[in-house]
Amino acid sequence: MASLLRQIVAGPRSRHPEAGLDLCYVTDQIIATSGPSGTYPQRAYRNPLDQLVKFLDYKHKDNWAIWEFRAEGTGYPDEEVYGRIWHYPWPDHHPPPFRLVPMIMAGMRNWLHEEVKEGEAGKKGGKGKKRDGRVVVVHCKAGKGRSGTMACSYLISECGWTPSEALARFTERRMRPGFGQGVSIPSQLRWVGYVDRWTQHGKNYVDRQVEIMEVHVWGLRDGVKVQVEGFVDEGKTIKLFHVFTKKERVVIEGNGPGSAGIKDMISDMAGFQNEGKIPKAKTTTIMDGGDDPKTSKNSSSTSVESIGSEAGGTAVIFKPSTRVILPTSDINIDFERRNKASMGWTMVTAVAHVWFNAYFEGNGPEQNGNADENGVFEIEWDKMDGIKGSSRKGTRAFDRLAVVWKAYGPEPGCGKNSDVIREPGVGSPVQQMRPADWKGGNESSPGLGKDLGLRTESPASADVSKASSIKSADKDDESDGEEGVKPSGPEGEDLEIDVDELPQPKVNASKPNMANMNAGLDTASSTTPQHNATVSHTAQGIEAGPSNLVGVPTMATSDVPDGVPEDQLKTAKPHSLGHLQAQKKTIDS
Repeated sequence: MASLLRQIVAGPRSRHPEAGLDLCYVTDQIIATSGPSGTYPQRAYRNPLDQLVKFLDYKHKDNWAIWEFRAEGTGYPDEEVYGRIWHYPWPDHHPPPFRLVPMIMAGMRNWLHEEVKEGEAGKKGGKGKKRDGRVVVVHCKAGKGRSGTMACSYLISECGWTPSEALARFTERRMRPGFGQGVSIPSQLRWVGYVDRWTQHGKNYVDRQVEIMEVHVWGLRDGVKVQVEGFVDEGKTIKLFHVFTKKERVVIEGNGPGSAGIKDMISDMAGFQNEGKIPKAKTTTIMDGGDDPKTSKNSSSTSVESIGSEAGGTAVIFKPSTRVILPTSDINIDFERRNKASMGWTMVTAVAHVWFNAYFEGNGPEQNGNADENGVFEIEWDKMDGIKGSSRKGTRAFDRLAVVWKAYGPEPGCGKNSDVIREPGVGSPVQQMRPADWKGGNESSPGLGKDLGLRTESPASADVSKASSIKSADKDDESDGEEGVKPSGPEGEDLEIDVDELPQPKVNASKPNMANMNAGLDTASSTTPQHNATVSHTAQGIEAGPSNLVGVPTMATSDVPDGVPEDQLKTAKPHSLGHLQAQKKTIDS
């Protein structure tokens, strides 16, 4: 049963044997795996932690270590993997804060190429000699987006691969044919291009505070909310910094399509309103085959007014009434479109966002770390990130976007506005970040759980858009982003792993003790607070009968409109059918 659940969660695979593990060898030194778990219920449909550790011990002895990227929590304590784990968490479906990249790359390099120390010379084969057989295990939730971004970044920065070669290798080893790319989120692909430029120009990065001056939107539809977000808490959390209001909006030209309701919604979905009218953006990324930033003109020299407006749409400039200053160069612009329904409900018809980094958009690598003081980032709707890392965005909310930014310069004596970050040298200590709570429940993004569909309308948000910004109910969609993932071995062969067939460890061998972890369905550890104790007692009281519900008013069933006396309620089914019939009569009348 547990194996069946894992197959459903992980999506179609080439072969997934009983008690198999979801992992692949990107190279013989890099393993990508979905996030393991040592506690129930996740253990039933994720890689069981003890089986993953058993496999790694058998294949690589003590020559493996984990790099994890889960801001939502790893699902296990560090002790269960012998403490051989490095933490660099950031939220799911997003690129990493770029300041983490040099540390991640250096840490992985040092582990793989560490030399034998003096005290181990006799045992390992000589002081100063490189250790053989070491591997890095990267994981996020699905072992696809975040893990793939970092695996490809390592191949580019430390192994000399091109971005296209690294991305193709990860897709080949991680995905089944016909199920798309391994790294598929546009912003994560943009980051892979950033890593390539960072590598080619000395691996220097300058993280600056950035101020958002204006947001220009062409072809803006009706009922669209625009907001600015950025990373805080070492990258574990995405913070909402500003939501643009109607007072901050200047309409330059046109009327926003979409106000006619369902007719325009269908038209947008079909792509009729702006078909063939969207000009190509003047700045494209290396990943899209555009001009190389090393030879192209600075993006900040592009005149926003010279781009023109979209026929049939609204050309709008959003100017914040207060200064919007982000603490890092990583910037996220988020969009949500809502169409008013009726009776206090509204329909979310579009959700999209885009990340960019002002240091790279300001040509910092090509200018020896001296990035432009201001610039313009442009993108079209079709190249935005979709819902939960997918390409699904709903109906069109706009045609094209331009974000005008500048480096924030505080007054003298009011603190620094930039950090120069270089990749640590070979053998140098590498800083790691504070891990998220491994037990989970970490709120990492204001857009967590956003999706299309009906939502409640709120008068408090009338100044923002026609609908509230209440996010959708949280849904634990465990299969999200994992379709088509497959296990593969060091040579790319389909990997069949049955830990029960592996040789058992010796009596004196170290082995994670999962007994305490798996005792019961809610036991994370012996120190886990029993939050549900009171709830269970209350639940028992409710099940005991109405007499235990003190102070709760009751009503006889015969007093309900079209109700039936209690002594005639033989079963629930006849009563429900009778109730439906009574409702139908009322409607027909």
